[in-house]
Amino acid sequence: MARILLTDLQGEKHDIEGQVGRSVMETLREFEFGVAAICGGMCSCATCHVYVAPEWARKLPEPQSDEKALIQELESYRPDQSRLSCQVPFTEELDGIEMQVAPEE
Repeated sequence: MARILLTDLQGEKHDIEGQVGRSVMETLREFEFGVAAICGGMCSCATCHVYVAPEWARKLPEPQSDEKALIQELESYRPDQSRLSCQVPFTEELDGIEMQVAPEE
């Protein structure tokens, strides 16, 4: 059982069971933590924007050009932490990943 440690929009911390083989967004949108995922994971809306803790961000694959272009336009963009959770596949190796829901824009 792999876990996601998430801080929601109100600063509350949650320990969530991740769903290996699905995107992080698919797990987070099932809860009311602030991940709307309006586009359903098509990398076109940025409503699943999260900040990944630096030590975990380095372990993720580099964002593709479409994700990078979208998140760089956000006011809340953080170069070393911003990711769209729809573009992060959840694996056993990410057990314990720490992230925070980014502010809505």
